[in-house]
Amino acid sequence: MEKSAKNRSDCLDAITKFIFVDDVITACDVILVPGGSHPQLAEKAAELYKYGLADCILFSGRANPCIPDFPSEAEYLKSIAIELGVSAERIICENKAAHTLENAEFSLSTLVNMNVKADKIILVCKAYHSRRVLLTYQHVFPESANFLVAPVTDKRGLNRRNWASRQEYADKVMGEVEKIGKYFKDKVVRNGHCE
Repeated sequence: MEKSAKNRSDCLDAITKFIFVDDVITACDVILVPGGSHPQLAEKAAELYKYGLADCILFSGRANPCIPDFPSEAEYLKSIAIELGVSAERIICENKAAHTLENAEFSLSTLVNMNVKADKIILVCKAYHSRRVLLTYQHVFPESANFLVAPVTDKRGLNRRNWASRQEYADKVMGEVEKIGKYFKDKVVRNGHCE
């Protein structure tokens, strides 16, 4: 392999390893799903719930013009989970969050207010969004919380194996790299610790 091809491959591998988080999922207290209009999020959450890997699911997300028949992303995702056999009583909706940081903040507040145990948590999110979701929830939740990430290939078909194959996919992934920098730029102090 020529040096330039190897350098490109190394660069792509490094970005892939950083952006795409995919854990082995074991039993947890709750499944948290940051909002979105991608049905795959609810499908994955319902699958994990039905395997007995958590006691409940919390969907987060406010109104979204992409899903006009529902008052919020959370309600849209809830409707899919119910269609897939999850009991409505085991689903919590947080309907105000507009972005990932609010998804984390409002989800934590909802769990605390409802006295829902959340020591071990499954995060279900789009594969290319997984690192930012994980870092954001780790920043917001108590340090004692343990997170496992269950990524999904979204309705675009973007995943860790094909992200560099199409410009629109690469733009999404590199957009995540930029957003992570913006999210955490002011939170990292000189001694290398997050505030």
